[in-house]
Amino acid sequence: MESESTVTTCYRHPKVESHVRCTRCDRYICPDCMREAAVGHQCVECVKEGARSVRQARTAFGGRITSAPMVTYVLIGLNVLAYLGELVRSSTVDRFEMLGRGLVGPDGGHYMWVANHPSDYHLEGVVGGEWYRLLTGAFLHLPPTGGTFGIAHIVMNMVALWNIGRVVESQLGRIRYIALYVLSALGGSVLVLLIAPDQATVGASGAIFGLGAAYYVMARRLGADMRSVNQFMGGLLLWLVISAFVTSWQGHLGGLLAGGVVTLAYAYAPRDGRRNFVQAGACVALLALLVILTVAKVTELAA
Repeated sequence: MESESTVTTCYRHPKVESHVRCTRCDRYICPDCMREAAVGHQCVECVKEGARSVRQARTAFGGRITSAPMVTYVLIGLNVLAYLGELVRSSTVDRFEMLGRGLVGPDGGHYMWVANHPSDYHLEGVVGGEWYRLLTGAFLHLPPTGGTFGIAHIVMNMVALWNIGRVVESQLGRIRYIALYVLSALGGSVLVLLIAPDQATVGASGAIFGLGAAYYVMARRLGADMRSVNQFMGGLLLWLVISAFVTSWQGHLGGLLAGGVVTLAYAYAPRDGRRNFVQAGACVALLALLVILTVAKVTELAA
């Protein structure tokens, strides 16, 4: 008398006959559920569980290692989209540029602020409650035939962002990189507010100067050959001096200082369980300082 053999099936597909077991959980799996492992095959669930238990690779500054500088791509895209918006509607610049204080006349025109202005003129800018200008101005640029540089303004900034941003993002990871970029942009705008509140400014330069400071701090922390880095930094500082005559040096200097402070916290935070807390705490502290400075200046100008 012959014995009848037991038919084994895939635990995920009970109607599919299977004779292969997962090397991790020992359940039967069909070809659709098989995933190659170092030895034999594993099922889909075990592969997912294994991926969760594997520690993610980190850079020296705590950021996750990524294969592509996606944040840099997005930032460039946002700047380009904003520029196209300016070309379609030129009033976008007046509405969103960084401006501490100004006046809007009854004719809709924009005027420099004066203490004794007619009653039908109303205040605009950060002092007028438009705090969003502190950030939106960093995504706008000069029109094609405007100012000293015209369209070269956005071209030069985007080339710089492409060259520096990719390097900085690869070391910091996406979250830290975003925080650095935003705080640098805000740092530039706040210094403009403090020193030149009546001056309208646009451009990503403040944020890019912050990335330049980050590049320098990271290179020193990593023990890189500083000759080329010092040359880069020397060129950046030279442009800061030259910019005093043709652009907003306040925005450049503010971004440089903010970026340097943030990256120092990133670079020298303890490399243990406290690192994320110290890095995040430094960013929050800087943001709080910028808010306090803004409130104090707005209060002074509105008095």
